[in-house]
Amino acid sequence: MAKIILEMKNITKTFPGVKALDNVNLKVEEGEIHALVGENGAGKSTLMNVLSGIYPYGTYEGDIIYNGEVCKFNTIKDSEGKGIVIIHQELALVPEMSIGENMYLGNERGKKSAINWNQTYAEADKYLKMVGLTESSKVLVKEIGTGKQQLVEIAKALAKNAKLLILDEPTSSLNEEDSRALLDLMLGFKKQGMTMIIITHKLNEVSYVADKITVVRDGSTIETIDNANHDIDEDRIIKGMVGREITNRFPPRQGVKIGDVNMEVSNWTVHHPLYPERIVVNDVSMYVRKGEVVGIYGLMGAGRTELAMSIFGQSYGILTGGTLKLNGQEVKLKKSPTDAIKHKIAYVTEDRKGNGLILSQSIKVNTSLANLDSISNNTVIDKDKEYQVAEEYRQKLKTKTPSVEQLVGNLSGGNQQKVLLAKWMFAEPDVLILDEPTRGIDVGAKYEIYCIINDLAAAGKSVIMISSELPEVIGMSDRIYIMNASRIVGEMPASEATQENIMAAILQSGRGD
Repeated sequence: MAKIILEMKNITKTFPGVKALDNVNLKVEEGEIHALVGENGAGKSTLMNVLSGIYPYGTYEGDIIYNGEVCKFNTIKDSEGKGIVIIHQELALVPEMSIGENMYLGNERGKKSAINWNQTYAEADKYLKMVGLTESSKVLVKEIGTGKQQLVEIAKALAKNAKLLILDEPTSSLNEEDSRALLDLMLGFKKQGMTMIIITHKLNEVSYVADKITVVRDGSTIETIDNANHDIDEDRIIKGMVGREITNRFPPRQGVKIGDVNMEVSNWTVHHPLYPERIVVNDVSMYVRKGEVVGIYGLMGAGRTELAMSIFGQSYGILTGGTLKLNGQEVKLKKSPTDAIKHKIAYVTEDRKGNGLILSQSIKVNTSLANLDSISNNTVIDKDKEYQVAEEYRQKLKTKTPSVEQLVGNLSGGNQQKVLLAKWMFAEPDVLILDEPTRGIDVGAKYEIYCIINDLAAAGKSVIMISSELPEVIGMSDRIYIMNASRIVGEMPASEATQENIMAAILQSGRGD
């Protein structure tokens, strides 16, 4: 029988007015990959924050038993001292510092009076090699892509002599190729005897790597499932997560009448803002009709976000060519998102925490941000009207919160996404560009977001949806554009779209370059 390396017994954690964890139990065997799944707000990250000492001993009830010893961690340093290392969903790297500096930040090599840089970079290079990175540890973090930054975080954990590695949504910002490479790396570590806990909403990843799966719902443990044969029934996991069966991952669109072309972009060309010689959007032409959901798919770096942001008031890059038509009339937007909003274009950013929401402000304040004029009298905000608007959208989008006065930073990812959607829906756009609208949220919340997208289309809005998940693009779109290397390389109706056809378009375009 395998050794139990970790046991969390009857863990209860309460925040003001909310019981986040209610007698949660978790057992992890040595050398296994254990998946922790549940809806946003179910308590997964809270449980791992208890384990890692972010929530210190005394702020929760219950016991942590690690390697047979009852542990009372007061800081994250305490847990790391035992070999428990957590990698959070938001990467904790400093872009302007080198990879090596980041890896040993707070854990410097050398004497107290001086850092030994030769030792720092030599050790960093050793761990980078272990995770498959060939870059020098002297390279600045900002010079490598997101996928490689995720590997740097893992190398950083290995440098702390990790015995139990916790990965919180490690592939949420990675494309399929980088995601699979990371999962394979985890399987390689498992063969070397490392124990890992992975938090993820991607059930295909759970099935691929996890030996056991613990389902958490509403702060309580529902069940632990053995996945030794990697043949787990995803419907069983979903039912445990959301408390009900979801028979159709993508709700059917009803009552939609696709109308005339609402927005058309022709020969759109954009250059990088810092490196003008680099083209990030190359001669792109596309259109979207009223009541239509148009998907844009491409591998990371294809230019999807650059295209969306450049359309939205040139909020990214240097526009060097192309025309934009709205309802058949050419418009020239100023270099301002405000001008795009005035022309009824909205952009829901992929980075809801960094660029989409003000986490330190309430739901009420965030909801009204993009349309303050409609709740103001002579530039003075009508607080009652602001509250009424936020409450209306809270109910319409079924945002789970005790009050619209709640700080957005205290909400789960799925509910933050609903607030971000509410903000742009209140701006009453005709064209809504959604950039990774379901990134980092659970299957139940995804379904609710899909229903909102369908409602927008039924109301005659034009929806452009950018997604890195092929099943999502195919399941939600009426028509799909495929991007690769800054160009549109294919277009197909949903009726003809398959994962094979879409990937073939990308690969064939690559061979033609």
